[in-house]
Amino acid sequence: MIRSIITTVILCTVAVILQSTLIPKIAFFKVIPDIALCILIFSAYVNGTMTGQVSGFFSGLLCDFISVSPIGLNCLVRTLIGAFAGVFKGMLFLDFFFMPVILCAIGTILKAAIFFVLHLIMGPAVPAYSFTSSLLWIEIGLNALSAPLLFLLLKHFKLIHVGRGVT
Repeated sequence: MIRSIITTVILCTVAVILQSTLIPKIAFFKVIPDIALCILIFSAYVNGTMTGQVSGFFSGLLCDFISVSPIGLNCLVRTLIGAFAGVFKGMLFLDFFFMPVILCAIGTILKAAIFFVLHLIMGPAVPAYSFTSSLLWIEIGLNALSAPLLFLLLKHFKLIHVGRGVT
């Protein structure tokens, strides 16, 4: 379990660095996919709730250090999303296309909802997504479209799997 957590955190950190440096150069309407979130969702789905929570916490902490968000904000959001995705371990069949799309779309909507609730509680210190804005829906679409390829690549990356891996 520790090996998969460390691997997930490292992959999420690399993804966050890419998201903040290279990917904005090819952004679609200045929106970039949250690849680190998709990696976290895959790891939590494959390895379970505990791995999802711990990976979400540490990858969120590294996101907080890399970004300008308040320390702990991404920790909370990614821990909750990791726990949510880990609940589905063994419940659903991870096919090639539909499940990655659905899981990452729901994960992105959950991220937006958590940020919105935190914005209501804490005020302007926490940025919020607008559910009526096209930018949120473009991000959901980009995450959903990038998920099948990302899940296919991660499925063959054995360091992220606990136990027997994914069939």
